[in-house]
Formats: sequence, C-alpha cells, structure tokens
Amino acid sequence: MSGGIWIFGEQREGSLSKTTLELLTMGRDLANKLQEDCSLVLFGHHMNGLAEKVSSFGLDTVYLADRAVFAQYTTEAFSSVLTDLVKNNDPRAVFWGNTAMGRDLAPRVAERIGAGLVSDCTGVEIKNNQLIFTKPIYAGKAFCQVVTTGKVAMATFRANSFSTNFDTGYKMPNIVQVETNLPSDSLRVFVKDIVMKAAGKVPLSEAEIIVSGGRGMKGPENFKLLEDLAQVLGAAVGASRAAVDAGWREHSDQVGQTGKTVSPKLYIACGISGAIQHLAGMGTSKTIVAINKDPEANIFKVADYGIVDDLFKAVPVLTEEFKKVLK
Repeated sequence: MSGGIWIFGEQREGSLSKTTLELLTMGRDLANKLQEDCSLVLFGHHMNGLAEKVSSFGLDTVYLADRAVFAQYTTEAFSSVLTDLVKNNDPRAVFWGNTAMGRDLAPRVAERIGAGLVSDCTGVEIKNNQLIFTKPIYAGKAFCQVVTTGKVAMATFRANSFSTNFDTGYKMPNIVQVETNLPSDSLRVFVKDIVMKAAGKVPLSEAEIIVSGGRGMKGPENFKLLEDLAQVLGAAVGASRAAVDAGWREHSDQVGQTGKTVSPKLYIACGISGAIQHLAGMGTSKTIVAINKDPEANIFKVADYGIVDDLFKAVPVLTEEFKKVLK
C-alpha cells in the first residue's frame, strides 16, 4: 500500500470530536476502495490512552505528536509540525472537520506544501482512481464537484456528512511517535488559559437536531419555548442573525452565512423568514421543518414540512407530543 488517507484528529480533553469520528469511518471506507492505509494524526499531551482506543475504526497507523506544547491548539505549532509530517510521508489525502480549528489549520498546511484544498465538503467519491469532492455553492442552492491538483488532496468536511460505524474486530493500529524539532522558545503565541462556558449544551455544529428561532420569537424570554423542545429532542438551540443582532441570543448560536454552517438530520426553524444568508448556513440539513404564520415566508421554499401557524401555539404542542412519543 502507498499514499494513504489521513484524518486529522480534533480532540478536547482527551476525547475525539464527533466530526473526527465521522471522518474516520469515511476515511476507512475510502482507503479500502483505494487499497491504501487509513491513518489518524493526533496532536496533544498525554494522548497515549486515546491513541490506543481508536482501533475500532480500522486504522493502520496513528501519528502521535505528544508534547506539552500541543496541549492547547496554536496555529504556529500545529501547522509547522503537521507540514513536516505530510512532506515526509506523502499521504494521498488529508482531511479535517470544517471546524474553527480545521478552517484555520488546513489552508496553512496546504499553502506550505502546494496542495489543493477544498473547503466545506459534504461528500467524496472515487472516479478513475481520483478523489472527487462535493460541496455546496450559491448559499446551498447548488452543489459542485471538485478535484484538486498537486500530489496531496486536502479537504475540510461539514459535521453530520457521514455516519459513524464501529467494528471491534479491527487490529490495534501502529502508533508512530512524531519527532518534533520545535523549540518552545521559537513560538510567538502561547495559550495561557481557556475559559469554558458551562457544560451541558449540545455543540451547534455537531448537533443532529437543531431548533432555531428568528425575529418571530419577539424577545429573548421566548426562547425558553425552543429550549424546552430542544431538551425533549436532545437538540441544540440556534438562532438567525436577526435574533442575534437584537441581542436575544449569543453569536455562538447564530446559524447562517456570518454564523455557523450546520448540516443536522433535523432542522426546525421557528419564526424564521428564510433570508438567503440563513439558508446558506442550514440548507444542507437532511430534513427541514418550518413554523411560520406567514404562508409566503421564504423558508417554506426549502422546507420538507411546513406548519403555517403561530409558533407560540405550535411549539408547545410539538413539545408535549414529542414527550409522549419519546418518554
């Protein structure tokens, strides 16, 4: 085997992100078809335990860069070492999640090695032994297929684009300790402290179900309706730009062109008119349900199911019905 498919493992506090797990499943399937290796690249500190837990994904190799300098993400340290690692091993492709880290790291590595990079992909296939990437364009109204030039193909992928499969029958991967020539005094940026928000919320970009509210919510206090529904469904709560600009929700909850791009299995839009900027952020959702009292609202043009009614009447009814079904 030669080349190989590499997945960059994004981890927090010793756990791989949901998007990374999806990419590992996709990468193993792709590598099988190409008859090549599938490898995980893992940066962090005290990561040996995590590296040994990923055998269920059928990995051939785990490239482990385990040093105190990698305990927290910094652009300079990660991009420098990852660039050298790619240059020295010549993988066929390197994939990242389309996360804040992936969007920062991938283009820097691609530029340094002269590789083509396709961002925000939702699929990949093989034609004539070449990787063909699918990505949405024109605010999700169309999809294009893209090939890269250069020896190494690089891409970032949206969360929820692939399923996650485990198979305990796979062998333990070969763990390669990455030697780094990265003196700590050569770095210009260090992370001294990270202030975390209270835990308990489902990350918006990784959520399989999202309940979002827009200007029709009329005020921040009314988002309690959506939070109650989200709690029943195990969902995340999102918001349109109008709701965020009004100060009703934090920017981290914003879905859209200037917020987060999401692709959940179910997206419930409540009181959202459906501006093109919002559709750009959620148009690839698998199933879209719209609740709006205006039958002419643009959101109904992309919705799979629509409820033309006052959301303040419809949402509590939905919450109670879901409680009956899911209890």
